[in-house]
Amino acid sequence: MPNQAKRPSNDLSFEAAMERLEKIVEEMESGKMLLEDLLVRYEEGMKLVKVCQERLAKAEQKIEIITRDYTGKTSVKNFEPAEAQMAPANDVEEKEHDDTSLF
Repeated sequence: MPNQAKRPSNDLSFEAAMERLEKIVEEMESGKMLLEDLLVRYEEGMKLVKVCQERLAKAEQKIEIITRDYTGKTSVKNFEPAEAQMAPANDVEEKEHDDTSLF
């Protein structure tokens, strides 16, 4: 009789879901499971993947930076990793010689 798939809880944290998902992958890769058990674990894993995707989507929505411009007006900007903010050296040279530049 195959094991029943555990239902991921709605309050399961991203880290807990990832930990369980990693254990499922280890079990499945062991090569010691019956086909029925593999299918049950696969189903549980797919539910955990969905939980992880939902948690990441919520985190992305929260990662916003509130900034103030010179007039004091606040605006919301999406978070950009430091790597994306840094321009490569070639881009800097092109911007210095760009005709659309005001200075």
